[in-house]
Amino acid sequence: MNNKLQTKDLISVGIFTAIYFVIFFACGMLGYIPILFILLPAYMPMITGIPFMLFLTKVKKFGMVSIMAILLGIIMFATGHTWVPIATALIFGLLADLVFKTGKYQSFKHSVLGYGIFSMWSMGAMLPLWIMRDSYLQYISNSMGDEYTNAVISITPDWAAVAIFFTAFASGIAGAFLGKAVLKKHFQRAGIA
Repeated sequence: MNNKLQTKDLISVGIFTAIYFVIFFACGMLGYIPILFILLPAYMPMITGIPFMLFLTKVKKFGMVSIMAILLGIIMFATGHTWVPIATALIFGLLADLVFKTGKYQSFKHSVLGYGIFSMWSMGAMLPLWIMRDSYLQYISNSMGDEYTNAVISITPDWAAVAIFFTAFASGIAGAFLGKAVLKKHFQRAGIA
């Protein structure tokens, strides 16, 4: 088996990155409600678990998941977020890729764990609330107003960052199971996966 990424692999990465981001963006639109903004890492991985588990049926080579993660981080940066999503996407995308490789891209146990890890990349959108709090809150205030900003401040104490990281991981685990169930019920029956 050729372990080098080929054009068809990169096309799969591009297609699934686009699908993933469209769903991610749609989930993010709920962020106009402050509590849903903070809980994005809790519900987004469950919904995006469906296309991601379908993507894993196409992944047979190391690097495909890492490329997807980096592209997602770059898209987040290009759409107005800080540089932090690029860093978290690189870290958690690479760690997830290593987990998937350890399972030879076939193990469901490794797929579940890997997607839980991958899902933590989304914290890059939230981390500026804690690591560059003043400037990020000013940015939020300028775009969303003082009332929204005050609501965000009230629900983001220091300990919340750690809780949301673990929530993103747990949601990724749940999303992997949901994605696998949908994959088995619909996509395999249709001959897509």
